[in-house]
Amino acid sequence: MTTWLTSPAHRRWLEAEGDRLLAFARASRHPDGGFAWLDDAGRPEPDRPVELWITCRMTHVFALGELLGRPGCGPLVEHGLAAVRGRFHDAVHGGWYAAVDGSGPVGTAKTAYPHAFVVVAASSAAAAGHTEGEALLAEALEVLLGRFWDDEHGMVVEEWDEGFTALDPYRGVNANMHAVEALLAAADVTGDRSLLERAQRITTRVVHDLAPAHDWRIPEHFDEAWRPLLDYNRESPADPFRPYGATIGHWLEWSRLSLDLAAALGAEAPSWLGEHARALFDAAVAEGWAVDGADGFVYTVDWSGEPVVRERMHWVAAEATATAAALAAATGDPAYDAWYRTWWDHVAAVFLDRERGSWHHELDPSLQPSAVVWRGKPDAYHAFQATLFPRLPLSPTLATALREGLLDR
Repeated sequence: MTTWLTSPAHRRWLEAEGDRLLAFARASRHPDGGFAWLDDAGRPEPDRPVELWITCRMTHVFALGELLGRPGCGPLVEHGLAAVRGRFHDAVHGGWYAAVDGSGPVGTAKTAYPHAFVVVAASSAAAAGHTEGEALLAEALEVLLGRFWDDEHGMVVEEWDEGFTALDPYRGVNANMHAVEALLAAADVTGDRSLLERAQRITTRVVHDLAPAHDWRIPEHFDEAWRPLLDYNRESPADPFRPYGATIGHWLEWSRLSLDLAAALGAEAPSWLGEHARALFDAAVAEGWAVDGADGFVYTVDWSGEPVVRERMHWVAAEATATAAALAAATGDPAYDAWYRTWWDHVAAVFLDRERGSWHHELDPSLQPSAVVWRGKPDAYHAFQATLFPRLPLSPTLATALREGLLDR
């Protein structure tokens, strides 16, 4: 029986949607370097600071586009690499500033979240054949592992001052999630399996230890001793990076990353990776999907599983399709294929913006465009990847898989 996940016609639809997203994203090229924040109509906001995380995500996306053979993506990769190695780079102390404007760095703190994306962008650029990407990857790994890696706890710390002398006491799981993504990508490009060991240590702490201990509601915020701060940001629950409570979309991402790690480890993978991936998926469906009378995933829940911020984020829907595809591939269970189809139907019905391009990045609980958490359409990372995950194996990671010709095999 042909399903959407095995259908050549559906793969062509995914390919067309990916090309539509790439076409929209091209406008983000900032003339001063890096990639700009785009508004709802796809217009760059040149007066807004240029963010390192967006520049790295878009460099990664355009590297994937180059590996797909899309003309014009290669120069955009070079543009992104030049900005990361230039205007974002701290030539004195090392590492990268989180945001810059025409006058230089907007702030001087060095944070783990965008540094993880420097590794992702450099890995993808290197896979696409850019020698500048190889050099950047070596430096980015040196900074991530030399400055942010906490070997005692097997996690990355959150934030240093400019000179890497004063460490902020806050610890966060979001940066660690993307560190796992970065380490998996870098391991594929470099062949260094010690990076998989670090990815496994992070995943063990979060997915094996923290998730089941909190009924699969993964804590996001911690103190310097890695004790959960369950009331963190209770007064600012809709924060885009540090929201109060548990973040449904991250349960889905951790589920997929667990499967990716298991595939990368092969025979060495512990069985709990697959078991916990399924449990996180089930929890996200039970507590996140259509729990308040309308379709869509709520953004966050409290520690009893009740919705807190009910806005629907495009990235959560994108990750849901990717995770359903990954679980279908890992288990062969047709239930995941059914969820995959359900969520792409949902995306097509409410998130795809056929008038102005890309996807609406946020919807309110009545499924109308909203801007409580996010304004505009700042990057194509989650949505574009969602068009590729179902067409590639669980391992290697996206850029390496495309380089090796594994698309639609």
